[in-house]
Amino acid sequence: MRLVNIVKPAAVILMFMSNVEAQAYSAGDVDEICKKPQVREFSLPTYEEPEKIEVAPESKFSFILSEWTDPATIKLTMKEKLVPFTVESNNSFHKVTSMISGELTGSFVRINLFSKAILGCHDQKGWLVKVSEK
Repeated sequence: MRLVNIVKPAAVILMFMSNVEAQAYSAGDVDEICKKPQVREFSLPTYEEPEKIEVAPESKFSFILSEWTDPATIKLTMKEKLVPFTVESNNSFHKVTSMISGELTGSFVRINLFSKAILGCHDQKGWLVKVSEK
């Protein structure tokens, strides 16, 4: 009889321990596996107070995207219009090159970038520039 009194509590404890281990997995942990695209080395000066640096019309610019970015998903816009660009890729990064349209002379322009990683997560980035008069 004493053996039964010891086995029952031990069985209950084992049952609770196995249940806790089964619930330790969380679907939210999957998000940590996918790295968002990283952006570096934007070549134009951004517009900030108090410097108020302006860029020339039709200025070329470039930036670097991490190698885990899917180049087919890159989308570049200015004033809500798609902007043409080129992508040079190698094993370490993707270099995106484009130009500010001459039509944007004398205005503030936000250059918007949207890109996705190979595993599916995405990121958005933007830069504010002031285009000078001719």
